[in-house]
Amino acid sequence: MRSPLLSLPGAVAAEGADEGVAAHYGDLFREQRRLASGSGFVDLSHRGVVTVTGEDRLTWLHLLLTQHVSELPPQQAVEALVLSPHGHVEHALYLVDDGTTTWAHVEPGTQGALVAYLESMVFFHRVKVADATAEYAVAHLPAGSTASAEGAAAVRETPWGRDLFVPRADLAGLARGWGEPAGIWAYEALRIEARRPRLGFETDHRTIPHEVDWLRTAVHLQKGCYRGQETVARVHNLGRPPRRLVVLHLDGTEEVLPPHGAEVRLAADGPEGRPVGFVTSSARHHELGPVALALVKRNTPVDAVLLAGTVPAGQEVVVPQ
Repeated sequence: MRSPLLSLPGAVAAEGADEGVAAHYGDLFREQRRLASGSGFVDLSHRGVVTVTGEDRLTWLHLLLTQHVSELPPQQAVEALVLSPHGHVEHALYLVDDGTTTWAHVEPGTQGALVAYLESMVFFHRVKVADATAEYAVAHLPAGSTASAEGAAAVRETPWGRDLFVPRADLAGLARGWGEPAGIWAYEALRIEARRPRLGFETDHRTIPHEVDWLRTAVHLQKGCYRGQETVARVHNLGRPPRRLVVLHLDGTEEVLPPHGAEVRLAADGPEGRPVGFVTSSARHHELGPVALALVKRNTPVDAVLLAGTVPAGQEVVVPQ
């Protein structure tokens, strides 16, 4: 779904998972600094939007998600996951309830599978699940922004800023009141700095929440049963996730960023050594320089210099051994 904001001056279209919105508008670092200072906005209209209505919506979602939502107050933003029976992450939802409707935005292209799963679990509950992506778009205002959220159907207020659910037909008009645009590359650089995982980037088919620090933000350890809870409890009690998320501070003399999936090795073993992990996301940060997130084996020495592809990198722990 191509965003109308790609017609703004300087817009360069993103590719891959973020196709449909702008990668940047001509000045990556200026766009990052703008967001970091609390001004401007990011077009996230390529993300999927799912709504759940009906009087049982919160108690029903509580049975399915990793987060405690049965008594979720209106306007309180939460993150939640859907796990497989073996505890692997299948979906990541960014939720808010407005008192009558639960709104969630999800990774582009995943909303169909999520809606299909949710609908299969309705049974006798009084709920209605809908893919609202064609009707609503997501935009992000950074923390500290004074721009108005007027016109939004729902707002998620988080430490990182506000996620607005706006009528897709009104996106271009509302954007005129949000200030200068910043592309998804700037948004991603700040996400990496904040160590926030992203489904399909920091995850693969066997990721469990502990590995990417989602235990802290998207899993409630005292709630009742949900699919995959046994794995969550077992690994939490043992304290030994098989892999762990790290920040990589990349050698700034290299011109090319290691792409998603690039193998990570111990620098001491050289480029032919056995891989200990892989790069999940990488970006050029306006202050930190080239940075990346990576998943590495739990027992990888925390003080080891690594090779991300062929790029030397210092390691900063996110998830402890």
